[in-house]
Amino acid sequence: MTPAELRALPLGTRVVVRYRLDDGEHAATDALGDLITVDHDRCTVATRRGDVVIAIADILMAKTVPPPPAPRPRRPAR
Repeated sequence: MTPAELRALPLGTRVVVRYRLDDGEHAATDALGDLITVDHDRCTVATRRGDVVIAIADILMAKTVPPPPAPRPRRPAR
């Protein structure tokens, strides 16, 4: 997905974004969650661990993903 395609997504879309880390030329990580802001310079993804702000220039790839699966029912104690 190009930066323009990312900017065109509706806010709240569930995405995974792979981006470069500052600590190494080849180090990268992923942010999985809801796209909550996107502008010319950066986007923000709301993940389980909090909001991740990513510079558009650091994005290696991005794609939309389906919603998370429903929680499984707990098994009764034996």
